Amino acid sequence: MSMTELVASIAILLVSIFIYVTKSSKSRASSIPNPKAPKSYPLIGSSVAIFANRNRRIQWISDLIQSSPSATVVIHRFFLDDSHVLTGNPANVQHVLKTQFQNYEKGSKSRRALFDFLGNGIFNINGDSWKFQRQLSSHEFNTKSLRKFVETVVDTELSQRLIPILSAAAASNAVLDLQDVLQRFAFDNICQISFGYDPAYLLPGLPEAEFAKTFDEATEISSGRFNSVFPYLWKIKKFLNIGSEKRLKEASSRLRQFAKNIIKEKKQELSKNSSLESVDLLSRFLSSGHSDEDFVTDIVISFILAGRDTTSAALTWYFWLLSQNQEVEKEVLREIKEKSESPVYEEVKDMVYTHASLCESMRLYPPVPIDSKVAKHDDVLPDGTVVKKGARVCYHPYAMGRLEVLWGSDWEKFRPERWLESATDGANKNGKWSFVGRDPYTYPVFQAGPRICLGKDMAFLQMKRVVAGILRRFKVVPVAEDGFEPVLVAYLTSKMKDGFPVRFEERSD
Repeated sequence: MSMTELVASIAILLVSIFIYVTKSSKSRASSIPNPKAPKSYPLIGSSVAIFANRNRRIQWISDLIQSSPSATVVIHRFFLDDSHVLTGNPANVQHVLKTQFQNYEKGSKSRRALFDFLGNGIFNINGDSWKFQRQLSSHEFNTKSLRKFVETVVDTELSQRLIPILSAAAASNAVLDLQDVLQRFAFDNICQISFGYDPAYLLPGLPEAEFAKTFDEATEISSGRFNSVFPYLWKIKKFLNIGSEKRLKEASSRLRQFAKNIIKEKKQELSKNSSLESVDLLSRFLSSGHSDEDFVTDIVISFILAGRDTTSAALTWYFWLLSQNQEVEKEVLREIKEKSESPVYEEVKDMVYTHASLCESMRLYPPVPIDSKVAKHDDVLPDGTVVKKGARVCYHPYAMGRLEVLWGSDWEKFRPERWLESATDGANKNGKWSFVGRDPYTYPVFQAGPRICLGKDMAFLQMKRVVAGILRRFKVVPVAEDGFEPVLVAYLTSKMKDGFPVRFEERSD
């Protein structure tokens, strides 16, 4: 921290104390006592514990939820910041995401924290604007032409870029960061799907791409705002235009200008050829009459965030878990080999065991490990937790995937079979597995209720194609020594700390 930032921190501390002593504070929430909950002090709440666990925030909150009898715990943050209700209770999740959906929304604090990055995009708004974007996006995602376009983009990127790069690495015994490779793959895909623009980020030599680098910086700093131990500090830094806030301002400006240049080019392209088939999302939005640049920019940037970081995160942890569970890998490989060399949509859809293994991987390592809403009015959750107006309620997919009451005593095991039933269970008569899903409130990896992820089916389609394409040709071998456990770090989505270095071995058969 620079001297200027230190002075700013001290200044905001003094201002906060002044505000506190001139206003009465009140408890924002209460819950069933949890003996392992962090100690809360006057003025600063549980900021000591929050700061001490800042580098393992997701794991720490998961430990608190796991130790709570109700799978719910309340922590109080710095000074007058709202209390946070942290829950892994499916009844509470259903209450917040569905039953009382109208009472829980994106709070003003989170909207401000993410606004410079996401603007008024679908993930950062409420009310009529959200409904409008949701309705428009839902229509576009459900079109057959878009699905076909996604298949074409994914298969082209897979066959012409990803597989050749992995083949060259296998031939030279080179080490690649698979997390970086998958991010590049997903970034090329989502830019083509969203913009109809190919950034060519996944190329031999793995060159830097300015737009992707800028996107990463904006994501990381925006997440830092949202998760700051001292929630007023970033506002002071923004006012003074220093440090990370200065970098975010510059990154957001570059990001939005880049997007607007693409929008301008797309408009010109459509005006010159009105018969041009509108396949990518940007063309479809513009062709539908939505020409406001800020609106289109916000919604497309949101789609890039959802389509790039989530699928790459899910696949990174998936390949790690496969490398540690050889029997699961054999079963996935057996299923892949039953399909054609270039599986069509129906064949990918029928990869039941692979689908189950992806669900199991995301149970343990969800791409979005925690999400939150803010109460508009006083409420009481099903487990008895009192929620006051303005309190933040965070549901925690990462912790929920680790609750014995939901997944059994073997919750630590990577076991796709927990999602399946066989012919002996009466599911079918042909000896194959049948997939058995969990309700979205026990497994809220794709959210649930009115805000459930529109791109869920598209994400599974993409992930299964990537899994089939890679595993059919290569065995993924981590470089780390036996016993090494990767560390999950979370910005707006989860990542593997320091990447995932691997080698690729060509399969002899």
